[in-house]
Amino acid sequence: MPENKTHRRSKNRLKKAGAAFAAGTALLFGAVYVNANAASVQRSTSSGESATTTASSTAVSDVVDAADAFLATLDDDQQAEVLLDFTEANATAWSNLPCGSTCRVGIELSTLSDEQLTAAKAVIEAATGTGSGTGYDQVSQILAADDVLGETASGYGSGNYYLAFLGTPGTSGTWQLHFGGHHLAVNLTYKDGEVEGTTPFFIGVEPTSWTDDDGTSYAPLAGMYDGMKAMVDSLSDDELAEAELSESYTDVLLGPDEDGDFPETKEGLAVGELTDDQQDLVLAAMEPWVDVADDTTAASVLSTYESELDETYISYSGSTDLDAQGDYVRIDGPGVWIEFVCQDGVIYQNQIHYHTVYRDHTTDYGGEFSF
Repeated sequence: MPENKTHRRSKNRLKKAGAAFAAGTALLFGAVYVNANAASVQRSTSSGESATTTASSTAVSDVVDAADAFLATLDDDQQAEVLLDFTEANATAWSNLPCGSTCRVGIELSTLSDEQLTAAKAVIEAATGTGSGTGYDQVSQILAADDVLGETASGYGSGNYYLAFLGTPGTSGTWQLHFGGHHLAVNLTYKDGEVEGTTPFFIGVEPTSWTDDDGTSYAPLAGMYDGMKAMVDSLSDDELAEAELSESYTDVLLGPDEDGDFPETKEGLAVGELTDDQQDLVLAAMEPWVDVADDTTAASVLSTYESELDETYISYSGSTDLDAQGDYVRIDGPGVWIEFVCQDGVIYQNQIHYHTVYRDHTTDYGGEFSF
């Protein structure tokens, strides 16, 4: 890719740096409320340059401080549930299903006191992005969606989520923040004070949108949907024909228990064949997933993916309307792997819901395991 194109994208798209959390956002575990209309957060790098390659030691130390503060609220038995070895078995113990502790490790949020829940929330907030509709705000809305499901069906609710530290939180050594429940898996890996991996990140939602009793509207995956839709809508008929996959998909390919199973051959349409504007749309489509991490890390990762656009492919199956069972879109590069799929509803059977997954070919779980 010519250097001037990379510089232009860095200036126009990679506007990320530390900023205050969007005003008006709040999280109350057990009964989650999120102001979905919180002001957007603007993030920028000085002189339009790319961000550093890793999160600053200050950002990581904030996560460590929050983790230590949370641990200090727990008794010995609770700490034993939270502090686990960073093994492959523990790291890969996540799911998109409401399967509780049978498929997850860590302490269940519903067992914590109000003080402990506040401290747990602070850890997740420190570790994730500050954008409106991404990062911590999006995580909060996913838990709120589970509370909506819990009003209709048993087994759902924001208390049914689990938090664990795999390894000992610190600015030396290797450890992972491991958090998730139904429709959510956050895995952020740290090594010697730097972020080594921001994936796997699974996120889905049912219902896709709703309005609460106060009239506030929610659509936690709207940014992901909009980005993918704009990307595929920019393609010509010939480009759509090249991007179309022969297979059909009813779920993501690389969901739970599918670690390391990336296809050997990339399929679809090469991003390097697209116009500058179309390539910008591909990069913008990635951003809501990348923004799960703290702002500095997210900017760095997106900059890496930008440099790899010529070797990245986009593809789809089903319809590009993204409104029916089996509508599926994928972005696959040297590093990035993102899938977005529409499925028939499980609880709300008259509408679809979304499953998505974000992985990295080399830095899943911080690159600590070979699959």
